[in-house]
Amino acid sequence: MASTLNAAVSLTSSKSSSLPATSCAIAPDRIRFAKGAFYYKSNNVVTSRRVVSVRAEVTTTDTPPVKKVEKESKKNEEGVITNKYRPKEPYTGKVLLNTKITADDAPGETWHMVFSHQGEIPYREGQSVGVIADGIDKNGKPHKVRLYSIASSALGDLGNSETVSLCVKRLVYTNDAGEVVKGVCSNFLCDLKPGSDVKLTGPVGKEMLMPKDPNATVIMVWTEKKPNLIFVVVINYLQEFDKMKAKAPENFRVDYAISREQANDKGEKMYIQTRMAQYAPELWELLKKDNTFVYMCGLKGMEKGIDDIMVSLAANDGIDWFDYKKQLKKAEQWNVEVY
Repeated sequence: MASTLNAAVSLTSSKSSSLPATSCAIAPDRIRFAKGAFYYKSNNVVTSRRVVSVRAEVTTTDTPPVKKVEKESKKNEEGVITNKYRPKEPYTGKVLLNTKITADDAPGETWHMVFSHQGEIPYREGQSVGVIADGIDKNGKPHKVRLYSIASSALGDLGNSETVSLCVKRLVYTNDAGEVVKGVCSNFLCDLKPGSDVKLTGPVGKEMLMPKDPNATVIMVWTEKKPNLIFVVVINYLQEFDKMKAKAPENFRVDYAISREQANDKGEKMYIQTRMAQYAPELWELLKKDNTFVYMCGLKGMEKGIDDIMVSLAANDGIDWFDYKKQLKKAEQWNVEVY
């Protein structure tokens, strides 16, 4: 920023009457103000007089401000709608289908359900929807909204963009006191009958939206508290995965990690990070590309396990993994929802 000081100064000596006021243009870096005195340096001569009045105007010449460049998202965010319906004013949808997709002898129940929304909840792949269970809680208030990841494409199971599907595990467990506890919203959803009303909110979130680039490499990783849920979710959609693989064998790959049934060559239980360790060098090479996107959902410990794998691989290339992961997050290539 450039500036000049235009000053009109009246000075009085100790033995004479007032001198006439003078006007000048002075570079600010050659003026110094001190208590009760005014100093101006010129040609190595310093004059000092008692100040009668100083009228100064500073004129600045500013350079035009740099226009902030809007960051363009790598994800398919254009036109995305969020929170159209909120807990205080939810949308009431209809249950079209609710089917148990686990065998009768499975260790838990998982249900696939389809709700009609008549096109009123226009979601994208990667978003969530909220559900408010009927009834009231122990304090006599309406139940709070619970968020569920959407289990259908943006077109919905019927392909008309008017339905939304969820995949829900019924939560039932015994607490330390020996009491059977049932999850409020999961049991409400799993018990719904076709034709029933269901209060929906959303759509919610942008974190897990898919990338714009149709040629991007997408790595999806997920797990759950109960090891059998990996088995439940993956195996029950096995036919769909097989169809995808048959349709695009060069572009689709799926691996399973079922800790109760599988082990690695060291005899260790096959957790998701154990499986990924088998492909660690390949994964690292993919992560060095600017069109690879990771989507991770599940237990927080899973991310730590993956960190442990990547630290040494990155170090071999002289890269600090944790710094590099921050760069991936900033570039929207590392997308995590863990707890």
